[in-house]
Amino acid sequence: MITGSQCRAARALVEVSRQLLATLSGVNEDTIARFERKLETPAAEVVSTLQTALEAAGALFLEEGERGLGVQLKFTRSEARRLSVLESEGGLVANDEVPGV
Repeated sequence: MITGSQCRAARALVEVSRQLLATLSGVNEDTIARFERKLETPAAEVVSTLQTALEAAGALFLEEGERGLGVQLKFTRSEARRLSVLESEGGLVANDEVPGV
């Protein structure tokens, strides 16, 4: 389970505001703020939801080791840029005509 400090650091690394994290995770923005400020520890399910949303945005949480807890980007900025370019090379976007749907 991540800490409030890891949550705040991960948001900074993946450049996600509290408001956007609230939208992505479905967790109230005030709950996130209180968690990050160490004023309150939400239920384990809520913390897990935040962690999952941040991991989907590109954060990688590090377990406690000899250097302590941590967070880093899954990809370097260069790798992220290349992935973004590859993802946008799919051609024109249009609705699929699927019979029966």
